[in-house]
Order: sequence, then C-alpha cells, then structure tokens
Amino acid sequence: MATRPADASAARLLPSSCTSLACVPFRIAFVPGVTPGKWSRIWAQRERGTPLELVPTGESDQVSVLRERLVDMSFVRLPTDHEGLELIPLYRELPVVVVPLEHPVAAYDEVAVADLADEHLLQDPDTVPEWRDVAVEVRDGTRPELPAMTTREAIETVAAGTGIVILPMSVARLHHRKDLTYRPVTDVAESQIGLAWLSGTTDRRIETFIGIVRGRTERSSRAGDTIVPSAKAAAKKAAPRTARTKPGPRSGKGRPTRRGGGGRRG
Repeated sequence: MATRPADASAARLLPSSCTSLACVPFRIAFVPGVTPGKWSRIWAQRERGTPLELVPTGESDQVSVLRERLVDMSFVRLPTDHEGLELIPLYRELPVVVVPLEHPVAAYDEVAVADLADEHLLQDPDTVPEWRDVAVEVRDGTRPELPAMTTREAIETVAAGTGIVILPMSVARLHHRKDLTYRPVTDVAESQIGLAWLSGTTDRRIETFIGIVRGRTERSSRAGDTIVPSAKAAAKKAAPRTARTKPGPRSGKGRPTRRGGGGRRG
C-alpha cells in the first residue's frame, strides 16, 4: 500500500515563509522492484532548494496516488489504466519463476512455461496467462481456491515447497531468500516499468525529473521523449503517435541457454 500523508491537502499548502513551489516537496511514488535512489541523488545535486520525497506504493495504488494528487509522479508497472495520465515507458523486466533450491528447475539456466504446466501457481492464473493456458490444474479443474496473499507471503509459501510464483526479476530479487532461487521463463511476456503523471500538469519539475531519469544533462532539451498520451487525449488526435519502448538490459551476450548442470543461482 502507498504511504499516504495524514492530510494530503495540508501537505500541498505553502509554508508561510515560502513564496514559490520550490518549497513544496516533489513526491515520487514507486512500485516494488523499482530502485529510484540513483535518480534521487542526482535530483539533490541539481535541485538543491526543492526536497524530493520517495513514496513506496503497491501496484494496486500506483495510479490512484496520482489521481488523488498524493504524489506528483509515479513509477508504474505496465500494463495499467492510464486514462487521464501521461506516461513514458522506460524499461522492460524479465519474468522469472521462483522455486526452492532443490527444485528440478534449479538445474537449468532457463525454462519454458510448458515445463511448469504441472506446478501449482500461488497467484491468480490470469496474471500469468501463458501459464494458465498450459496448466494441468486449470485444465482439469483441480486447482484449489487460493487465499489472498501478499508477494512476501507467496514467497514464504514457495519456500515451504507448496507452489511457485512467476514474477519480474526485480521483484524476485527484492524478496530473495537463501533457500530459494529463480530462473528466467521463456514464452512469458516481459513486464514494463513506466513513469506517469497527470495530464495537463505544468509543473516544470516534472520535465526536470524526466530529464534525470533519461540521463540528460542539465542543459539538454526534452526532445526525443516518447510519451504515451491518455486515452482521452489520444482519441482527439487524427494520427496519434505510437509509443516506442526501449528493450531492457540483458546480462552477458543474451539469454542463457537451457542446459543441465549447475545453473547460476538467482
């Protein structure tokens, strides 16, 4: 859940000694797996007079904190409803399966989703449709009803040897345990992280933060950013731009090949 101020409206009021927006903290929400510390440090160097606050939030709140004006920008995990928002896709995340160390999957560098068809997924199958479409327990109607679990609770259940989870690698790393490992899963769509803010916002600090995330110097222009417009704004354009996404980083020279033997621990 998002960390919300006790009085969101009061948090936006200018102190009596403040005569500009620079006195108001610039608030950035981020979902699990995103590590905004580097950007925060650059901000502190460039915008010495304006404090930046980082607000951890769950995926269920990643957009609502913007619409409720609790934050100015939000790192969101796509896909998500971005009606009324502007959004810049940033990078993609590799999907991995989390298993106990002694699980057969741990012997491989990567696995196909079909190899997990006999496993019990500790998530809503609709969140991993590629697994849902091949899963034996879904096809046979033998899948039990799952209680609501947080990601941490699901990881703890994996450690007990009663199922698996398929997550973005960044989230798997965040919840890493010594008795678990993870392996990339082929045939499962990559997720993506984007940076979103309310459409129509004119705060110049938004452009400043976009520049920092994009790696531009203080004198660089904003030209070249790819912005996904809100659905309403897109409908008004005769020829809306297509958002271009930048592939995420890969370790080494590409994905590891599946083979037996001691694969790398996640």
